Amino acid sequence: MDPDCYRVTLKWGAQVGKTMLALCVQGYCIEMAPRSQMMLQPSQGDLQAWLETKFSPLIAANQGLQHLIAKPRGRDGVNNQRMKSYPGGFLMFAWSGSPKTMRGRSAPLIVCDEIDGYERTDEGHPVSLLWQRAATFGDERFLLEISTPTIEGASYIDDAYRAGDQRRFYVRCPACGYEQTLEWEHVSWVGRQSDPDADLAAIDAHQPHTARYVCQGCGVCWDDGQRIAAVRQARWQASKPFNGHASYELNELYSTFRRQSAIVQDYLDKLKHQDLQTFTNVSLARVWSETAEQADIDDLLRRLETYLADVPMGGVFLTAGIDMQTDRLEVEIVAWGIDEESWSIHTAVLYGDPLLGDVWDALDRYLSTTWQHESGLRLSIQAACLDTGGTSGYTQAAYQYLRTRTGRRLFGIKGVGGWGRPIVDKAQRKHSGRNAPRINLFTVGVDEAKLIVMRRLAITQPGPGYSHFPADRSPDWFAQLTAEKLRTRYLKGQPVRQWTKPDKTPNEALDCRVYAYAALKIINPHLPHEAKRMKDAAALLPEEKPPQDPTPEVQHHTPHFRPQRPRHPLKSRRTWANDW
Repeated sequence: MDPDCYRVTLKWGAQVGKTMLALCVQGYCIEMAPRSQMMLQPSQGDLQAWLETKFSPLIAANQGLQHLIAKPRGRDGVNNQRMKSYPGGFLMFAWSGSPKTMRGRSAPLIVCDEIDGYERTDEGHPVSLLWQRAATFGDERFLLEISTPTIEGASYIDDAYRAGDQRRFYVRCPACGYEQTLEWEHVSWVGRQSDPDADLAAIDAHQPHTARYVCQGCGVCWDDGQRIAAVRQARWQASKPFNGHASYELNELYSTFRRQSAIVQDYLDKLKHQDLQTFTNVSLARVWSETAEQADIDDLLRRLETYLADVPMGGVFLTAGIDMQTDRLEVEIVAWGIDEESWSIHTAVLYGDPLLGDVWDALDRYLSTTWQHESGLRLSIQAACLDTGGTSGYTQAAYQYLRTRTGRRLFGIKGVGGWGRPIVDKAQRKHSGRNAPRINLFTVGVDEAKLIVMRRLAITQPGPGYSHFPADRSPDWFAQLTAEKLRTRYLKGQPVRQWTKPDKTPNEALDCRVYAYAALKIINPHLPHEAKRMKDAAALLPEEKPPQDPTPEVQHHTPHFRPQRPRHPLKSRRTWANDW
């Protein structure tokens, strides 16, 4: 390690070795140059996954590290999920969502993974806090920060990269010798158009297997073998003077593990699902530039539809999102189709105090409703998410309701802000009261989920990601759905992208839609398979069709069709056999 370098920033994409580099640094500082270390992940789930799939396999494959790290439950040191000791130091683990795991801890070497997913605290950014605490180590302190970028103006890793010497990887053309960085704009394939909108319009004309990289100097096309050979001979070149902070940018085109055709296919898949931000961030290692992130109410009202049944033909999987207020529960039922095209089926406001039992009984009855499908089948709700937020008393009421309905595909959730978070993270076990069993609580990345909802509202043509709404939906409901806007604010001098709304403006419709989407992501059904199963089941119905008018009244008939229940996301011993 260069003694003149105190900070390294890696703004890298997928499949380019950023995790392996971090592991090598940690292994080096255990065996070759022992010192204490700190490892920070965005969440407890991320940390657990990293320990199980990255760090533990590294130790198992390296005898030198095995002999140095203390044995679990041994007497020569500590080896648990929070700390591992070795001669000359210790490696501590923490996650940004829990300030108490960072409080009082410091080490000269700090490794921060997926930094753009960190949750800012009232005290400041977690990385800044750890760096300040490491000041007692003087010139020995060293910071390695790694992440794919997120949104322009709110990406910590992008700002950190720009603060360093901004190194990029230059490859030499095998034909003309021209040195260049690998850029997405110079990937060519049969069917590629001038911009993403044109690519989407001609989505069936693309041939990813023809992908080649076009030299910026001579125009010669490189296949994967030539590209990989050039990458292995590449060199880093900085665009700013070195001042102790080395920063590196690297995208997926430099990966020796990925074919260009696979990268192009990823681009087309994300384009179809209106998720180009993920491709831009993860594959291209670029920030995503937001424009307007608010749907227009008038545009939504102009495209209201008259459904021929409760659930139109394309909807094959029903989920519900439930928002809890102090005097009511609000619910939206959404039907999902292939490529996550969606249909809003019904909304309800169930009045009553959640601290009492009546409103929960009403919710049970509502969730037991079955809905007439245009094919003639009847569908039931397959998953629902209940927001457990609010004051502690109401949170405990939600926990109690969930605890007594275990196994019914009704999931407790808690919204968590911050960019770069997954829509749904691994469930955590939470107490539901004194001496009561724990419940499974999923955290939902609400900032990212709202962004997806808003983008899909802006889609104007039916197809992947498009949102359908029935003709009886009121303008007030759409005002709630579009109440929030994405703005850039400054928190302690740092730009932060936040969803904002005018004071006292209701936004329950948006929250319910986010929670219904979270329920879909928890179950993660194979929607094309569900569509085929529904088509096959409808073919077995008698020729007489049921009445085609929508059914606004709550029904209590036994459903003729229930989509195949996917594997339980928690892999528990319970089954999906119980009904609502």
